[in-house]
Amino acid sequence: MARMTLLAIDTTGEHCTAALRLADGRDFVRSESIGRGHAERLAPMVEAVLADAGIAASALSRIGVTTGPGSFAGSRVGVAFARGLALACSAQCLGLSNLAVLAQQAGPRPALAVLHDAKRGEVILQVWIDGAAGLAERCPVSGIAERLAQMGHANCAVTGSGSIHLPPGFEDLGVTELDPRVMLAMTAALSPADCPPSPFYARPPDAKLPGGLSPT
Repeated sequence: MARMTLLAIDTTGEHCTAALRLADGRDFVRSESIGRGHAERLAPMVEAVLADAGIAASALSRIGVTTGPGSFAGSRVGVAFARGLALACSAQCLGLSNLAVLAQQAGPRPALAVLHDAKRGEVILQVWIDGAAGLAERCPVSGIAERLAQMGHANCAVTGSGSIHLPPGFEDLGVTELDPRVMLAMTAALSPADCPPSPFYARPPDAKLPGGLSPT
């Protein structure tokens, strides 16, 4: 496979991140902990990381964007930006599940549960068995340990922001922040056809449009 020029962006949490990998393997990363304001910071940050590398956006081969679960607004900002930039640059665009990124960072495990703290007494739970992902599901905080036991993984390793809600006895790997270089590696390795850049929401939006319709 020909070497590609990759851009990976994340706006789903506290950080606004733009990471670039050139075809020769050099990486350029800009990341700021901003809390809010991703829509205002993302474009200038991408422009800056491209300038750091001395290339134009038209040189991009693929753009990977984290899709969540995470901030509702942040997920939409990142996906919309990535889609628009990919269209303008004739680049491929693909979505990166935050849960999958964290699982990749955790490394090979016989069984691994990644938990996202969805607030309001719930987590999003996804289990990996020897690197193969199961289905993501919403689970009440009070029932996480029981659910893992039902799945036959009562003593599996766990990670992610939701792992704080588990009782003692689990091996908590403590990985909660997304690694930009892992995002870049996944952008190169995954198939865009299998990873559409669509937001992955922890729950349906609370906001309603006129007439009681939910945003899409």
